Amino acid sequence: MKIINLIEDTQGENSCLFEHGLSFYIETANHKLLVDTGATNNFLENAKTLGIDLKSVDTVIISHGHYDHAGGVLGFSEINQNATIYIQEKATKGYYRLLTNGQKYIGIDEKIKNLKNIKLINGNLKIDDELFLFTNITKRELWPKGNLQLKRKDNNNFVQDEFDHEQYLVITQNNKNYLLSGCAHNGITNIIDKYIEIYGKEPDVVISGFHMIQKDEYSSNDIEVIKQIANKLCTLNTKFYTGHCTGEEAFEIMKPILKDKLVKLHSGQIVE
Repeated sequence: MKIINLIEDTQGENSCLFEHGLSFYIETANHKLLVDTGATNNFLENAKTLGIDLKSVDTVIISHGHYDHAGGVLGFSEINQNATIYIQEKATKGYYRLLTNGQKYIGIDEKIKNLKNIKLINGNLKIDDELFLFTNITKRELWPKGNLQLKRKDNNNFVQDEFDHEQYLVITQNNKNYLLSGCAHNGITNIIDKYIEIYGKEPDVVISGFHMIQKDEYSSNDIEVIKQIANKLCTLNTKFYTGHCTGEEAFEIMKPILKDKLVKLHSGQIVE
């Protein structure tokens, strides 16, 4: 199986473009797929740089309803009208970040839900023997603090985003399971607990942002929570690839605990 990070927040391989966003190109035995499409069409340019033909992609998974994961969908649809795009129906609602000086729309472009090859789903979905999507994380242990600024607009009122629009892809290949998430807004440990509930064992590989990044200084409590998460992940026989919304400082806090179980992602990187 081949997994290539098409775009991420940090500069990486082959002079690839980078931005606040996330996108992966993946080849399995039976599929060529995208998981998320970054914030813009920059991932398309990176695909060209890396020699990847996105016209051959047959499946697109959008992890949740935020622009930095679905911003390139319309650009992709201009070159590929045949790939099925799987997204939770709730991901098409209006999502915002509340700021001290107002509000910012962070949802997806409304045109996406009208694409002819879009497949709006509700809940879990087995696509085939290789690909499975699950959602409905209700556990709130070690829930990311940054979620508190993120809201859904409901009848002109802002309510807390519960991230019921977030979905997770499991790829089964060569007797191994790869769990991919966009930002793990529902908490990476809660997502893995749900995975274990479904599969009865931990995943072999997890690829995800951990949504630990913050603009203000980390408090002692923030650092302690990050260490708690790292210590819990360390008990698993799993390798973790992370970047995007994890943040450089959070990564450096987790690395001494997880050691070689934790790998940092960069634009253009091949996930080994």
